[in-house]
Amino acid sequence: MQSLYRRRVPPSSIISHELSRRLSEISREIKRQVGLLINRKGEIAYVLVGNSKRIWIPELGKFRMGTGRLKGLRCVHTHLDREPLSPEDITDLVLIGLDLIASIEVDQQGLPGPITYAHLLPGDQEQKGYLVERVPDIGRLTVDFLSLIQSLEEELGRKRIGPSLGKRDRALLVGVTSGPKWLEEESMRELEKLALSNDIEVVGLVTQRVKRIDPRFLMGRGRLRELMLHCLQTGSDLLIFNQELTPAQVKILTDFTELRIIDRSQLILDIFARRAVTREGKIQVELAQLKYLVPRLATKNTAMSRLTGGIGGRGPGETKLEINRRRVYTRIARLNRELANISRQRQGRRQLRGRRGVPVISIVGYTNAGKSTLLNSLTGSDVGTGARLFETLDPSSRRLRFPREREAIITDTVGFIRDLPKSLMEAFAATLEELNDADLLLHVVDASSKRMDDEIKTVEDILRKLHLRRIPVLVALNKMDRVEQKKMQALQKRTGGVSISAIHPPSLRPLVKKIEKIIWKRSSNLGIS
Repeated sequence: MQSLYRRRVPPSSIISHELSRRLSEISREIKRQVGLLINRKGEIAYVLVGNSKRIWIPELGKFRMGTGRLKGLRCVHTHLDREPLSPEDITDLVLIGLDLIASIEVDQQGLPGPITYAHLLPGDQEQKGYLVERVPDIGRLTVDFLSLIQSLEEELGRKRIGPSLGKRDRALLVGVTSGPKWLEEESMRELEKLALSNDIEVVGLVTQRVKRIDPRFLMGRGRLRELMLHCLQTGSDLLIFNQELTPAQVKILTDFTELRIIDRSQLILDIFARRAVTREGKIQVELAQLKYLVPRLATKNTAMSRLTGGIGGRGPGETKLEINRRRVYTRIARLNRELANISRQRQGRRQLRGRRGVPVISIVGYTNAGKSTLLNSLTGSDVGTGARLFETLDPSSRRLRFPREREAIITDTVGFIRDLPKSLMEAFAATLEELNDADLLLHVVDASSKRMDDEIKTVEDILRKLHLRRIPVLVALNKMDRVEQKKMQALQKRTGGVSISAIHPPSLRPLVKKIEKIIWKRSSNLGIS
């Protein structure tokens, strides 16, 4: 076997006549499959020995290519039962990103017979994505290997660049469900908006309905292989799952695909981390990230030793893991103290407003419903707005003056979203606690949204969890200019809301009158002048 490492293959050949014969002789003699991993210089990087049915390819991380899309290695191995390439061989080709994989059928005398080889194609997801060829003997194997791989990588490189702008991440979005597929597809469209909000280029959305979700891979390995192939063809380096993944699932999927894997929660956390501006917002985001990280620390130390030094002993990896956890918990405690101080300061400001008898109106609603735009139109301020989800994170308070020379404080809050990560909800409790002292919750609804009813329910569920249902709620049906008049009238009747267009200030007069009526009626009942 050691002598195989000294062999060389012409760079333009998949394998030489002499080496294919020697490989076949050894394989028949030991009755096991034998394989070679050959680099593009024709040097033998690995000699692989399996059983009679298959071989196993080791971890090849160090062979990752910087700018190319393939591994820079081809695998040539023997088959003892005169069978062509197996599904496992194709899986290795796709998941590892090999330049090429080939099998040599060995006869009973140990001589090489027909050769089957396969390589990837820069096709679309609808195509198979790889090409399989078979020649009857080594003499008919006339492929110019280097020219083939160079042209293939050039084409894959063009696919990778495509319409992408700059160095944005390219991601394939994946949703797996055992429920109605249409419901998951709706949720996937929201996941796409989240990805775009985080400046990620989305190359495709894949939704699969399964009878039972696989606790390890979520979906079948064959389907996962197809996703990996699509990522290779499109130059994607990121898979975003619509479900919240366990630490074990992230590790298994990462090892299996060799791609970056994140879930919906991590995507939302990353958006919040990018958008937080104030000290308070940054503390809240970091706190949420640390809470999300704690159960995943074990997966970050795969290279650490787990060897123990006797009964009850701990290896260096376990010690390092404990140190990391302790540092995280210490940081969490410190951030909680800082957040508590900010909360006390905010409470003092609320008490001062209460003594002055200034009513408080808090704007709530689903993300991207137009809350900040409404705040700007009502108060003449310039809070940042945009079409992206979670455009505004930090709460903004402004004075709202009514026609009768009365005034109130109106506050914009972070947008709500369904399946908001638990750690994020806990971290933002300090921000949302200001809602407890509101005299009125102004629930802004995007009346033009196809998922309007679901979005309303999401907001109401979160308000219920925060024990805020005792506070009066006024529904503002925003974007009336995008909805037919008859439909808008029906929505007003059903929700008891007021139709508005936040970008057209004259349409806000009925809303202002109703706000004034509610808060001064509430103030009178509470004995506030």
